[in-house]
Amino acid sequence: MTASFPSDSVGLVTPQTATFESPLALACGKTLERFELIYETYGELNAERSNAVLICHALSGHHHAAGYHDVEERKPGWWDAYIGPGKVIDTNRFFVVSLNNLGGCHGSTGPASLNPETGREWGPTFPVMTVADWVHSQARLADRLGIECFAAVVGGSLGGMQAMQWTIAYPERVANAAVIAATPRLSAQNIAFNEVARQAIRSDPDFHDGWYAEQEAIPKLGLKLARMIGHITYLSEHSMGSRFGRDLRSDQLNFGYDVEFQVESYLRHQGDTFSTRFDANTYLLMTKALDYFDPAGQHGGDLAAALAPVACPFLVVSFTTDWRFAPARSRELVTALLRAGKSVSYVNVDSPHGHDAFLLPNDQYEAVFGSFMQRIHDDIERRHSSTGEHR
Repeated sequence: MTASFPSDSVGLVTPQTATFESPLALACGKTLERFELIYETYGELNAERSNAVLICHALSGHHHAAGYHDVEERKPGWWDAYIGPGKVIDTNRFFVVSLNNLGGCHGSTGPASLNPETGREWGPTFPVMTVADWVHSQARLADRLGIECFAAVVGGSLGGMQAMQWTIAYPERVANAAVIAATPRLSAQNIAFNEVARQAIRSDPDFHDGWYAEQEAIPKLGLKLARMIGHITYLSEHSMGSRFGRDLRSDQLNFGYDVEFQVESYLRHQGDTFSTRFDANTYLLMTKALDYFDPAGQHGGDLAAALAPVACPFLVVSFTTDWRFAPARSRELVTALLRAGKSVSYVNVDSPHGHDAFLLPNDQYEAVFGSFMQRIHDDIERRHSSTGEHR
């Protein structure tokens, strides 16, 4: 059977696994003696190894950002709208690397992996991760791939925090950074949402203090509630209203607590689906990493001081109806970059889709993001031409 994919798709992709045997010291004080990272690549690395783009994923994301794993896969990778031949992140020009973070549940070492010291699944004993830990592990992967400097590090939401951290921890290894629908630190309200979600999971009778796998159980109800809470914050009031309004599933009220409104049905479906494909301990880890991220915290609250090491231009994108990571948070980052004397371009994109807008097609978003990536490509070509290098 011959696979048929859209002309602007990267087509069939095969995940790869990198194993690291040297210890990785973590911010929590613990050490991972060895670990694995699963990743995908799209496009080709040029001879000078100067066209690599790192994609950092958000809370429930993973390595499968574009293309298809098999001919039967109905939905492509989570950012397929922006990665592929002729797309914003053009795989005819760039070598794209997308990985599943440590602590994840899609192939990288995480709570469901075996702890080599005990022969038992890590479960709730897997070390708490920070954004900085992820960036250090990603740098190890870059070393393995022979990439000294990324042409761009790009991420939305929690991925944007990672892009930010890259420019602080490894300024010499990032030529450009795109921080999309992100924030330099969570607000108290955002931390509160994460805590309610964690408590929903931890209160599930099937959670078993994190050892649910050994009990052959899954805390589905807790995961379902956590996802429902989260999903509400990813959408705007307008997008929920225009999509569902107050529409009923039937023509009359039932005066009970079963599903009656279409929005109830949608949220329950999202929760049910999520509860069967995502690991509860990973969800706890990811939300804690979100909570802990605060580069300014190590500099007396001065974000400009935290950004002093930055050596590359930034693109910062926010969305008008994103109330989870509101435009004001992006402007806070932009202001701090300007105070620190850094180069930054900023746009607040008009979108009705709330926080999820960074995943969806949008002409203004694509134009700005596309111009940013075009400039990066032109810089690479200009640099090679001036030094007499050829691909």
